[in-house]
Amino acid sequence: MYMIYIMYIIYICRKYMIMVTVALQKKRKNIDLPVETLQKLSIMAASQGKSLKAYIENILVAKADTLQLEVQNPSPSDDEFFSYPENLNETVERVNEYKRGKTKSKVVLKSVDDINNFINNL
Repeated sequence: MYMIYIMYIIYICRKYMIMVTVALQKKRKNIDLPVETLQKLSIMAASQGKSLKAYIENILVAKADTLQLEVQNPSPSDDEFFSYPENLNETVERVNEYKRGKTKSKVVLKSVDDINNFINNL
């Protein structure tokens, strides 16, 4: 008798997961993990009655939902220039002026000689 209830609950859960999957927009990404890691994750997934794929997805989504991203330095190379608020403000102002088409000056370099001359005259 209990087996029928368990099967029914599993059926409802799978149906619900299918509906949730259809509702969410997803993107596929392949990742490489060590064999030992996959074995451990497989055991954990089986202990929770989930597939390995569903288990890993749930872990990653839960972790991503708890992250709070804070950008302190917008430079990908961690350039010291952006550590100073006045430099950052000037850069933001120049970007906004460029977007509005109101740049103060424009440098047009069309050839290698133009580029070399420009750099040498700095």
